[in-house]
Amino acid sequence: MPSLVTAAIAAGALARSAQPTVPAGEGVTLRPWRPDDADALMEAFQDPGIQRWHARRADSVDETSAWIEGWRAAWQAETDAHWAMAATGADRLLGRISLKSFNLVDGTAEVAYWTAPWARGGGVCTRAVLAVAGWALDEAGFHRLELQHSTGNPASCRVTAKAGFEAEGTRRGAALHADGWHDMHLHARVSDGHG
Repeated sequence: MPSLVTAAIAAGALARSAQPTVPAGEGVTLRPWRPDDADALMEAFQDPGIQRWHARRADSVDETSAWIEGWRAAWQAETDAHWAMAATGADRLLGRISLKSFNLVDGTAEVAYWTAPWARGGGVCTRAVLAVAGWALDEAGFHRLELQHSTGNPASCRVTAKAGFEAEGTRRGAALHADGWHDMHLHARVSDGHG
């Protein structure tokens, strides 16, 4: 059946190129994950804070290696894009930021992130969200980015506000965490000139 709309992002447009490295300012670079990140990823996922808000833990380097493999493959499949937040120059892992659940026709994706415990408190996450949103909306052709976080996570709410994601409401009982169902705040940014 013919479509009445042209896709916001043509199929294949992203996968034709290598996943970009995105500068995030003040010593932070967003780069594609590499196989040699598995040990640092395993270390980060021992943090109770990451486990609390992401409902996942890592039990082995083999497991984190498999995650990285999947994240790298997602770019070619045009389903998601996952970046390591890394210290520019030193290349120490600072966290992860992702665009998930691509809808290329509508030009939408969801932003997700975490920051390693050794990198918190310096604005790393906010800079990463600003950088990935700028790339997605200004360069890649996305129209709308959504960001959700538990209503019990005020630090994440501050990041979204600083990164220009407007609050749109609360999704009741929308995510299952280890301690039960959480209401989720929904925030979004829309590309300039499109509402």
